[in-house]
Parts: sequence; C-alpha cells; structure tokens
Amino acid sequence: MKKILVADWLDKYGGAERVLSVLNSCFDFDKCYTLLNIMPETDQCKVFQNKKVPITESPLRVLKSNFRYLFFLFPFFISRFKITAEKTLIISSSFSVAKGFKKQGQQLHICYYQARNQRYIWDNENIYFSSFQKLVLFPLLYILRKVDINHSKRPDYIIANSFFVKNWIKKKYNTNCEVIYPPVNTKLFRLEKEKSNYFITTARLEPYKRVDLIVEAFNQTDEILYILGDGSMKRRLQQAANSNIKFLDYVGSEKVNELVSKARAFIHAGIEDFGIAPVEAQSCGTPVIGYNAGGLVETVIDGKTGVLFNTQTSEAILKSLKRFKTIKFDYAFIGKHAQQFSENTFKNNFQKFVENKIKLHNLQ
Repeated sequence: MKKILVADWLDKYGGAERVLSVLNSCFDFDKCYTLLNIMPETDQCKVFQNKKVPITESPLRVLKSNFRYLFFLFPFFISRFKITAEKTLIISSSFSVAKGFKKQGQQLHICYYQARNQRYIWDNENIYFSSFQKLVLFPLLYILRKVDINHSKRPDYIIANSFFVKNWIKKKYNTNCEVIYPPVNTKLFRLEKEKSNYFITTARLEPYKRVDLIVEAFNQTDEILYILGDGSMKRRLQQAANSNIKFLDYVGSEKVNELVSKARAFIHAGIEDFGIAPVEAQSCGTPVIGYNAGGLVETVIDGKTGVLFNTQTSEAILKSLKRFKTIKFDYAFIGKHAQQFSENTFKNNFQKFVENKIKLHNLQ
C-alpha cells in the first residue's frame, strides 16, 4: 500500500511542520504533494526524518515566496494532482486547501485539520482584508467559500486538532469529525522552577497573532518582554516598541527552550486553533497569559497553569498581568498538565484511528 502525504505548502519549519514530521515518523510516506516547496534543505530533513521523499509541486512553484498573491488559484491547483495507484493511503495536513486533494478509485483519504482552513476567505474581523477590500473582493470570496465547502467533502474522514476547530468545521462545512490534539515535544523542555524577571512570546509576526496588542500593553509597563519570531509585521512592531521590549534574532532552538523555561510567563494574544507554543511553555513549568478563546481554552487552566483574559485588548493584557502577580503557581503541576499533549499520545491516537479505517476499507 502506497502512503502519500499532502501538504498545503512547504516554506518554514514551524508548528504545522512539526506535525508533518511526526506524521512521517508514523507512516514513512512514499511521496509528498504540495502547492510549492521553498523550504530549506535542513528543514526538509526535519520534516521527512532525513529520508529523501519525492515532492511533487504545482506550477505555483515559479512564483517562489510570492505565491500567496495567487491565493484564489490554490483550490484549482490542489485539484490538479492525481494518484492512479490503487490501495493508497492519503493523509492530508490542511490549514488552507490540502483537504481538496482528489482521491481516485480504491484510495483512502484522511485529512488532519491543523487550523481553520483558508481563514483569509472566512475572516469576519478584517485581519486579512480591510472592509473596503472585502467589499471589492466579495464576488471572488463568495465563490472561494463555495469551492471550499465543496472541497471539504473530499476526504473520507476528517480529524480536527482541537474542539475549537471541530466546532468551526461543523459550522462552516456542516461536517462532523474526530479530535486528536497535535503532538508537542514535551521532552525538549526541562521543568524549570527558578524563573527570571522577564516575560516572553514566540510567534510568527503576522497580524492574526496580535503581537501588536502585547507590545502596546508592555509599552505601558517597565516589565521586560522578549519577542522571538519573524514575519511581515516585525519592522512595524520594532518601531512601536519601547526599550523594555527586546526582539531576539537568530536564536537557536536550545536557546529558545532556555528562554521560555526561565520566563515568568508566556504571553499570547491571538486566537489559536490549538497553540503548540503555549503548551511547550507549560511543559517546562512556565505559566501562560493568554486570550480566553480558541485552543487556549482547552490547554490552559485559568488560575492554575496560567491567566486568561476575555477581551482582545491591551487593557485586558495589563489587567491579566496584575492578576498574574497575585497567584503563586505550582510549576511542577503546570509541567505535568502539559504531558497529556505529548508526541506519544498523538502517535498512539492517530495510528489507531488510521489502522481502524484501513481495516474498514480493506486496504491492507
């Protein structure tokens, strides 16, 4: 039986790509299909466990890092891929359009939703497009939503990475699915009970992460904040930040782990579909100060493993900082709480699910 991985695109090694790496360790894929691959060789080795896996790309590869300008063609290009081999297991990892991969004949397609898909076309908060842009693009967005709903029916089975995403899938696509929390490499993070006098956030510096709110809040304090990450908003955030906010560049994973483990708290202001970074912080005993929405509701226990705030504003972050300072946290309890999201738990749950479906579809 052939085993195929389908990914939206391969560019940077982040949380979604770490999930791909664990999936590859489970299933040892024979081939990968993706819209384009601009990922450095070193990161590809991480994803495919140092195995040379053939990667088939779409014509979007000619645009390289500018491929997002043709976002409206993503569904078309994902539909162009074809696998003719019978008895093929297709596992798609989708935060955009990978779910739209079309199976042929006696093939089994299982899709793992890493996030709410194509948030840029479903956005109601004007994060990706302004109100005016959405008005101009309305006919296109309307069509893309219809296509997205149609593509959501292509997998035989859907697995969501959180109950938050499961509920979103039900609301947008009227489709039921299972939930398997994504793998967090909790072994990488050592429990640290001696905390230093700084706060930290790690994130892709893009609008939906709302790091701008964190900067705005910490500009009104003398507290030290470390920001680790890169993205389109980095320069703007650096220009807005006061001297107590420090942006760290080119920090290796070991240094990141050390900084997160020794921080007083990990700050997160975005709506996460699951949120691997906050769980990593908890695995080393670091409390999370985060927005009470999305996946964080499922991973952070308010008052015990962190502090949750109810409105996405800098004022709410400041209030949660004050509340945070009144709580004596049990760092060992926080670390133990995070272990339920370990890689082994994910592997066991995912493999069991897939094996059951393979037997059901007689694909052995």
